[in-house]
Amino acid sequence: MPRTIAIGDVHGCRAELEELLSKLAPQPGDRIVFLGDLINRGPDSLGVLDIVQSLHGAVALLGNHELRMLYWRKKDGSYKFKPHDLALAQALRPKDWDFLDAMALTHFDIEKQIVFVHGGFLPNKPWPRQGAEIVTRIQVVGKDGKPYKRADCPDGTPWADLWHQGPFVIYAHTPRPSIYARATSLCIDTGCVYGGMLTAYVLPEGRLVQVPARQKYFT
Repeated sequence: MPRTIAIGDVHGCRAELEELLSKLAPQPGDRIVFLGDLINRGPDSLGVLDIVQSLHGAVALLGNHELRMLYWRKKDGSYKFKPHDLALAQALRPKDWDFLDAMALTHFDIEKQIVFVHGGFLPNKPWPRQGAEIVTRIQVVGKDGKPYKRADCPDGTPWADLWHQGPFVIYAHTPRPSIYARATSLCIDTGCVYGGMLTAYVLPEGRLVQVPARQKYFT
């Protein structure tokens, strides 16, 4: 039976991605869904992009780091660039820009009633109508009902704790030491670039496949 394989934030960790794909041994018919943030912070973003672009039928979703690159290209000041951001933006090749431009915000599996996304959704709002600024960046919901990063709203509630409606959501973006499972969602960002693990979630069996980071690349 063909599998659907979700992979959390890679962040330029090419060696770990190669090891993970070796363990997964994708077969014809399998669908690999990368949950965004393929690039930045790790040692080899271009190598990661080469691997992902070579995988036939793979889906690559937009993460906040890809969105930051696209904003930079459009000369939009919404994201404050750091030196490593600029170095990567200047290194991206035409094929990479085309690839980033084509990234979708979500991937919806109608049969399984599962939606894949980078960051998440605001609860109690139709998920298909939520834009890039929300779905690539949200980590918590503030008391005002607005989306925030954890660092910007320390007393916010994880959006997944408030997500009680369907569909089931598989996401990344919020790194933790282990997966974060709720009744209606699953976060598989286990912080590879920070020295944690690179995690894949395999459907339909519901199996986790992980590889450890070779080192801590970013603090």
